[in-house]
Amino acid sequence: MGLFSFGKSKEPEKKPVLQKRLYSGASKNRLLADFFDSERSADSELRPVIKVLRSRSRDLARNNEYAKRYLNLMKTNVVGDRGFSLQVKAVGGDGNLDQSGNDSVESAFRKWGRRGNCTVDGKMSWLDAQKLVIEGLVRDGEVFIVKHRSNSFHDSFALQFIEPDQIDEQKNERMTNGNEVRMGVELDRYKRPVAYHKLNYHPGDYDYTTVSSKNKHTRIPAEQVIHIFMPLRAEQTRGEPWMAPVMTSMKQLGAYREAAIINARIGASKMGFITTPTGDGYIPDDMDGDTPIMDVEPGVIQQLAVGQDFKTFDPTYPHSEFNEFNKAVLKGVASGLGISYTSLANDLESTSYSSIRQGALEERDFYRDIQQFMIEHFIREVYESWLMASMEVVSFGIPARQYDRFSEAASFRAKAWNWVDPQKEMNAAVTGMKAGVMSIQDVAAQYGKDVEELFGQIARDKLMADQFGVSYALEPYGVDKTDVVPEGMEDGEDDAEV
Repeated sequence: MGLFSFGKSKEPEKKPVLQKRLYSGASKNRLLADFFDSERSADSELRPVIKVLRSRSRDLARNNEYAKRYLNLMKTNVVGDRGFSLQVKAVGGDGNLDQSGNDSVESAFRKWGRRGNCTVDGKMSWLDAQKLVIEGLVRDGEVFIVKHRSNSFHDSFALQFIEPDQIDEQKNERMTNGNEVRMGVELDRYKRPVAYHKLNYHPGDYDYTTVSSKNKHTRIPAEQVIHIFMPLRAEQTRGEPWMAPVMTSMKQLGAYREAAIINARIGASKMGFITTPTGDGYIPDDMDGDTPIMDVEPGVIQQLAVGQDFKTFDPTYPHSEFNEFNKAVLKGVASGLGISYTSLANDLESTSYSSIRQGALEERDFYRDIQQFMIEHFIREVYESWLMASMEVVSFGIPARQYDRFSEAASFRAKAWNWVDPQKEMNAAVTGMKAGVMSIQDVAAQYGKDVEELFGQIARDKLMADQFGVSYALEPYGVDKTDVVPEGMEDGEDDAEV
């Protein structure tokens, strides 16, 4: 105590300030005891479970009706019945479209895409390959394709699909050159793939594996491999099945529906039990172990002996709440898959035009995102690899020095959709063009067409009509100018009055 501190009040001790938790989601209490924390990287979380997730996703695809429906919806809406169409718009030295060169490239690519040409096994067409890619992405979470160059293939180029199981997820090591192998993918210090370590046999091909296990892996350079997956986190090396967030719900809902069906079948059989005070005096038709059984035919009334009583077993489940519960679960599953409930469940009950249209627009935006992903990660890479290989062997008359001109001018059209009310949508498109906020290309793109192709088709239709002497009554893009009556000339008014 200082010399002049007498009479001064003692300062109160400062109590520590208790900081309130700023995020309720980070609370730790009994209500959040099953909320698991994880600070692991994407690869560390995926590595122990990637095989299980892939296997369970395939099981759902085989045995669950809604998983199968989802796969079919993705193939139908992302790829469609014609797949992604190539449109080349390279220009010549005069600044005009090189129509001859563009047609040659497009024709050659269509020929390469025929069944027997585009894959090494000769079993698939280019359309089949596109559908296999989207199905593999949804079911397995990733697709691996090896690009092969050989004179034995059409245009010296072909694709080989390999299952993700063959890129060995158990191979994880640090190599002598400083690269790191994660789940079969060799990465450099920037986490860029430089090679893929492929098993020389399918690990699940138990009945047909004849390859010696002496040389277990084949190292394939990354420039020869197309690895397609949708990364969800930074530095993620392998893909996860798209149905992973809803696997549990789909499996449990399937088991729930199966139990309800079995219970309904049992209830329809109208079983029962015959009881007696002493438990004897009953003559059965058969025995199930130690239990006596009586077979009763439909429509038969049987008299019971004295002292016997009949107790019915008539389960009433599934009851009226079954549909609502089933629908509630499916809505959550559909949300996790990115599509609408009406599409997944095939349920159009109690829907209106506006609700269907709104749901369709949102769902189609999702499909367009996937279509763009397919173009950037698969379609364009295959086209550019094919173009270089075919030009090097001059398979359609254009040399490799023209590669940049025809590769950069390529665009791809994906599937479009018909509208819920075509008349309303077409009137809206016409209004948009008249207002100057839409072009003919914008409208044509909504129907999966290119304006150049559209104009060419209309011109060919007119030419064919003239050849056959058929009157072409429709004039697109406005009426014939000769039919326009000047203002003020109605009802036979004189020219001088105009």
